[in-house]
Amino acid sequence: MRRIISLALMLVVCTASWSQPLKSEDIDKLVNRTLETFNVPGIAVAVIKDDQVVHMKGYGVSSIATGKKTDENTLFAIASNSKAFTSAALGILVDEGKLTWETKVTDIIPEFRLYNSYVTEDFNIKDLLSHRSGMGLGAGDLMLWPDSSTFTKEEIIHNLRYLKQTSPFRTKYDYDNLLYLVAGEVVARVSGQSWEEFVEERIMKPLGMGNSAASFNRVRERSNIIDPHIPVNGELQVVPMYQSSLFNPGAGVISSVADMSKWVMMHINDGKYGEDNTKTLLKESTHREMWTPQTIIPVRNPGPYRSHFSAYGLGWGLTDVAGYLQASHTGGLGGVVTQVTIIPELKLGIIVFTNQQEGAAFTTITNTIKDGYLGVKGNDWLRTLSQNVERNRAEAKKITDDVWARIEAQRSKGGLPADNAVYTGTYTDNWFGDIVISDAGGRLRFRSVKSPQLRGDMLYYNANTFVVKWDDRSMDADAWAVFSLDKDGRAQSFKMNAISPLTDFSYDFHDLSLKRKEVK
Repeated sequence: MRRIISLALMLVVCTASWSQPLKSEDIDKLVNRTLETFNVPGIAVAVIKDDQVVHMKGYGVSSIATGKKTDENTLFAIASNSKAFTSAALGILVDEGKLTWETKVTDIIPEFRLYNSYVTEDFNIKDLLSHRSGMGLGAGDLMLWPDSSTFTKEEIIHNLRYLKQTSPFRTKYDYDNLLYLVAGEVVARVSGQSWEEFVEERIMKPLGMGNSAASFNRVRERSNIIDPHIPVNGELQVVPMYQSSLFNPGAGVISSVADMSKWVMMHINDGKYGEDNTKTLLKESTHREMWTPQTIIPVRNPGPYRSHFSAYGLGWGLTDVAGYLQASHTGGLGGVVTQVTIIPELKLGIIVFTNQQEGAAFTTITNTIKDGYLGVKGNDWLRTLSQNVERNRAEAKKITDDVWARIEAQRSKGGLPADNAVYTGTYTDNWFGDIVISDAGGRLRFRSVKSPQLRGDMLYYNANTFVVKWDDRSMDADAWAVFSLDKDGRAQSFKMNAISPLTDFSYDFHDLSLKRKEVK
């Protein structure tokens, strides 16, 4: 999951063209400008070079509600940067001979099924980690997102069989979250420990990540932890931390830049750690496999780093930057985005955590620091990215403003559906379950039975098309609902799509096929 809502209050010009590594005071200036430009309350940054932490600091506040300062030990949800912990956990089990990367998933989870039987039969551990299943982008994420789902792990694994393939198996990269839940279950069944216990005991404890936890619910000390923030109607709001334990293998880790610097240093040293790197967490060959391209991602433009390949490894994104391999990942949950970047040949690691969901903030900081070490000149990331944010926001606003204007025009001229009863009833989808549409004093209301946060008014747009306006305005995911009627004019099914192009892909309304559930 990722959050891509943005709020840039002003354009701040950062005209320096760095041709050498930034000093700490330069990073301070960069981060403080980034905080202001993108309206981010708090950011933490760590830079690792040649087995030394050369910069580590927190900026701003961990919460606008408390005003508490952010520091290097402030805990953040690292979101999808958790995926690399799952691949490392499986790597440890590979090193122990308890499975191989080619072990079939059904050998460990016999009930595992995907839409096509031949895909199920051949699906292996690597496939769980490399986004090449053939399912579409974020398919089925509504079973985990937003954070109100009552689906169980068993239900989610069962429902994978209903998510249709959108491309042939192992031919196309489409980012997936649900299969990391399955990967976590593989860790549990093979090791005899929960994924959370395994990660904390076998990874965090040896590395000395003493303040970190594999789940928000397992954080022992919460006096120095961020609140997530989301801009709603131009104002930042504190929102609850994502807490679903089901998705821990894909997004659950809570950590600080101080702890994560130890994790990054282990990766820079090919799986070794400790004094003089005398201890081994992962065999070098296993670590190398994690950073070997598994799924090709097309490169449309070489860009400022002259990148000629892009791929996904096992829990890591891979590309070339100015002739060097880069392993990196981003993470996003409601009100939080993070980035971890490693250039192993330079023994360089950059960690940026933020408590607001504008990804341009971490990209600005990471790329500016990276440019200094690469000797790349001429990139004014703060200006470029803030302009991109403004442009994307303006384009999305025009689309949504046009929709609301059409709705208001219909209301003012009395253009409402003749009979709400045409649409009311219970509709069901194979993997998402029941949706109830009811008449509440003349207003149609939408309610998901299995995801209670998905509820809101259905506003008439045109013909048999409505807009679902969610009660929780922090979601920024209002959606079309387009009904199909039978010969008697009664709604029998409907399809959904997000309205704004900035809607997060994890709101995969488009994957739903909702059909009226007749009362027996």
